[in-house]
Amino acid sequence: MNKKTVGILAVVAGLVVICIMGVVGVLLFTVLRAPEEASEPIEAVPLEAVTVEAMPESAEPEVPAEAEAENEPDAAVANLTIFTIQQAGSQARFELDEELRGNPITVVGSTDQVAGEIGIDFNNPAATELGVIQVNARTLATDNDFRNRALRNEILVTGPFEYITFTPTEITGLPDTVAVGDTITFQVNGDLTITGISQPATFAVTLTIVSETEISGTASTVVTREAYNLRIPSVPAVANVEEEVEIYLDFVASAG
Repeated sequence: MNKKTVGILAVVAGLVVICIMGVVGVLLFTVLRAPEEASEPIEAVPLEAVTVEAMPESAEPEVPAEAEAENEPDAAVANLTIFTIQQAGSQARFELDEELRGNPITVVGSTDQVAGEIGIDFNNPAATELGVIQVNARTLATDNDFRNRALRNEILVTGPFEYITFTPTEITGLPDTVAVGDTITFQVNGDLTITGISQPATFAVTLTIVSETEISGTASTVVTREAYNLRIPSVPAVANVEEEVEIYLDFVASAG
């Protein structure tokens, strides 16, 4: 091998090393960098702010518009007992299957940073309302720190998209009557927003009336990674990541 060939090989080897270092640098920056922390403690969006809608104009001119604006929203929530989700005892989580180093596992990520309000009319359960549910995606954690960084930085992109939200549009399947001690099941349709992408979703809900001031329950749905452009970073040890993701909300909420 002459000196010219050796020189060319050395240059090629140097370029390969530079490329590898560049790829590693990008990986370290995009995936392994420390994720952003939660910007503030999570708080529920007040139910009145998201469930009161504009009412049709009155056909009777003698009723001032100002009076309608003041009275009608109050009437809409007057009979509701407002329950606020408590972080203590509540948890939002996701589950999906994958293979890690050839072994099948179920990845579970969870956080207690979930907030929302539920309004129940005990005299007319059909009038029950649900406010916006928020989850701080920056606080989701699994059992692996490397996975946590990839989840927050690369998959959920929690820098610009701190919150996962569910905005309900319809509640179906509510019973005619409810009482303390009852466990009821129903469905909630709405828009689930992840990484800034909103898609329709339906949560199946099981709710128990623990007392006049406390409720608890579980809500669940299944989404696909494709629907929210949730891309898994290429990691040699990880394979066959499930397309479907199960989402759960275990909640305890109190009134007063």
